[in-house]
Amino acid sequence: MIEIVFSDSACGSLKVAQHYGEGEYRDGGIGVIVSHEDGSKPTKEEVEAARRKAKEKARLAWESATPLGGNTADIYGFNLMLSVGDISENQPGIKRQQTLEHLYSVYPNDVGYQAAQKMFKRVKEDLKTVQERAAMGESLRIWYSNHPDEMCGLYWFMGQLIHWKVHVKQVSIVKLPEWEADEKGNIVQKRGWGEVAPGEWHRYIALQKPVLPIFVQSCASHWQGLQRENTPLRATLNGQLVSAPEPLYDDFIYREIEAEGEEFREVKVIGRVMSKYQLGISDSWIALRMEEMIREGKLEVTSVVAEDMPVYHRVLKKCTYRL
Repeated sequence: MIEIVFSDSACGSLKVAQHYGEGEYRDGGIGVIVSHEDGSKPTKEEVEAARRKAKEKARLAWESATPLGGNTADIYGFNLMLSVGDISENQPGIKRQQTLEHLYSVYPNDVGYQAAQKMFKRVKEDLKTVQERAAMGESLRIWYSNHPDEMCGLYWFMGQLIHWKVHVKQVSIVKLPEWEADEKGNIVQKRGWGEVAPGEWHRYIALQKPVLPIFVQSCASHWQGLQRENTPLRATLNGQLVSAPEPLYDDFIYREIEAEGEEFREVKVIGRVMSKYQLGISDSWIALRMEEMIREGKLEVTSVVAEDMPVYHRVLKKCTYRL
């Protein structure tokens, strides 16, 4: 069974899930991050308490897990970030490569550029391998959600299957529920498969279903329509994947900027936008939009970023008369 996901985090989690819970739990090193809202440094006692809690949580998750089974070599992650940038190419080409490089440009030195290059090269190789395996009659299981990149990935990949003339009987899909209730009765919402822990994947196998020819054709046709429109963004609105303008998410960013004082840490605003609104957009996209606000004179940079840190680890100042 060939497993298809659309993010690196989902790919890594699914690989771990295949054998998660097998054998006796081993207490490996666990890192934790402890922070205070006021920016003060946490005490050693607070860090140690957080580490103990994380270790206990990891042990319980392992002991209650059901291994998914399978081979890690069957898992392919197409992290093309298709919700952003030019999508006019039918196959990942120079335009998609440039979009990935642009998104990763917020990271220091050449780290982002090299990561984008490596990712693009791997996607090209993996796509060829999957095509060859599908041509030999292997089954494919596609994991997707309402996350814009995963929804775009599904529609794009369905077009690939038509191009390859893959029989629909080889294909099944699993959609992540929009919400769930945990063991305490609380509502839990995950933005995409990248937020699913290794010990949770087995629960979703029951949601797997075969695809119908009309579904494959509908997805591929919808993607062709989006390609013709070729707007800067794609977004999932009311469960539908639609073309969208570049400033689509700016109001959410401005809302969190307004909640800050005259000077504020950019990374704090980015973190709040991502966690509070669950929009399915990346930290790099928010950082690039805030970079545009700086160019427009709405914000001003007041601190220098360390060379080994992403560009958004800086302090910004509001130019309130222009916000």
